[in-house]
Amino acid sequence: MGASGWEYLTTYRGTPQRTLTALHEEVFAGTGWIGAGEYESLEELWEDEEFLAEEGTHSILDIPRAVLVSEAPAGYDDLGTVRPLPYARLLHHFGTDRPGVEQYRRAMEGSALPAEADVRWTGRFVVLYTGDEATHFGVFGFSGD
Repeated sequence: MGASGWEYLTTYRGTPQRTLTALHEEVFAGTGWIGAGEYESLEELWEDEEFLAEEGTHSILDIPRAVLVSEAPAGYDDLGTVRPLPYARLLHHFGTDRPGVEQYRRAMEGSALPAEADVRWTGRFVVLYTGDEATHFGVFGFSGD
């Protein structure tokens, strides 16, 4: 089948990991992922390592952890993580380190921003602002096999 790209825009919940956890619950409750309806809980899904390693859900459910540094240290296994878009790339795409929701939507319409998630089974996130307040969370990447 090959990997699938995915992108989500959701309300920011104070930290990237809390936001990711809430997004996992939202997506798991829906039907737009491979394996939907076959698992009673997220925990049951994540315990099925064979399914996740061989096929995956082709969704954010393949990515359990948010990491707060934009680049992985040498030799670190980055799979299963989303990382912030690096500062220089924020400035490149948005002209600011505090982009808003509409700026993010416009950037996602082109192919440049999604290309920032360049390693399968990982993704990037951007905290989005309304004025000075962090209000939304954009996350994108690709996974599945």
